[in-house]
Amino acid sequence: MAQPKAVRAAVVPDIAAQLDLASACIDGAESMMAAPAAAGRPPLVVVGHRGKGMNALASPDERLREVKENSVRSFNDAARVAGVGYVEFDVQVTKDGCPVVFHDNFIFTEQDGKICGKRVTDLPLVEFLSYGPQKDQDKVGRPLLRKLKDGRILRWDVRSDEPLCTLREAFEGVDTRVGFNVELKFDDDLVYQEEELVGVLQAILKVVFEHAKDRPVIFSSFQPDAAQLMRRLQDQYPVYFLTVGGTQLHADARRNSLEEAVRLCRAGGLQGIVSEARAVFRHPSAVARVKESDLSLLTYGQLNNVPEAVYMQHLMGVDGVIVDLVQEIAEAVSEFAAVVAPEPSPEEGQAGRLGLDRAAPAKKTPNFSQREISFLLRLIPELVQ
Repeated sequence: MAQPKAVRAAVVPDIAAQLDLASACIDGAESMMAAPAAAGRPPLVVVGHRGKGMNALASPDERLREVKENSVRSFNDAARVAGVGYVEFDVQVTKDGCPVVFHDNFIFTEQDGKICGKRVTDLPLVEFLSYGPQKDQDKVGRPLLRKLKDGRILRWDVRSDEPLCTLREAFEGVDTRVGFNVELKFDDDLVYQEEELVGVLQAILKVVFEHAKDRPVIFSSFQPDAAQLMRRLQDQYPVYFLTVGGTQLHADARRNSLEEAVRLCRAGGLQGIVSEARAVFRHPSAVARVKESDLSLLTYGQLNNVPEAVYMQHLMGVDGVIVDLVQEIAEAVSEFAAVVAPEPSPEEGQAGRLGLDRAAPAKKTPNFSQREISFLLRLIPELVQ
């Protein structure tokens, strides 16, 4: 049984990093401009965050409440956007052993005028699926609420509401042309024993092996032990380590920098890193260390909804971006795509790094002037704030 941790993660104020951020970006830019960073590299992979984008219920941006996140509808909406290669989503395992797609550790509802929350992994599948809209139109689901980081609890109101789904339903109901980035979700505030982690991962693998077929799949996790265990349990699908890269401090030192992430990947045979985008901008030289270690590098975070920030990451050597504004960023990426990656041969399969490390002929090289680079470098520190 997972036990509560004694120490919780602490947020590092962004302002503390701003003084040296601009100079770090400029130092990194000198090396970027000295080498043909974009030439001859496969195009940037666009990954839909929780499908067509996460639901930010308190945001004034209606695009973030367009469709229920982590639903089959949201995944298919993202798959229909030209240029989207993967959708990312969170998987937890219910009390009775069924992998389900849901981000938050707790699920909330209102009953008899009172708000109550339960841990997702403490629920049997039937109870989990009873929240929100129901597939059976004759049934009425429990009201679904969400607790925000600031403690507020809001009704989960979106324009296109959808039922919750299992991992199996995602495989069966989502366009097979889009790959799955399956985040192995664990609670940061709990300590997990290896036996418990293995049980969860094996339940997920069972569904993947039975239903993935030819769909590209990668696994990722913030939980270092889970990521390494998943690599040991199978070698068919790549495993990436998720990290905040030092933008937050954790009791587990392996989670506190890109350097630690590289070390963990090399020790465990993982194929890539998924970093908070701010960490990459704060430490541009870390990108070279990731590449020297033969690892892929994806990023996530709010910066990835800003086309200028995505441009910069492409120049720096980032392989893919996880985004909420899927349509907008996919269109922006298509405009500056430098190369077209060849289709993988059947023999290559999914081994290695998202299939992005194969040589590709240059098709179109972006022409960034010194003035444009300077503009982006001045803009990035403001975006990171």
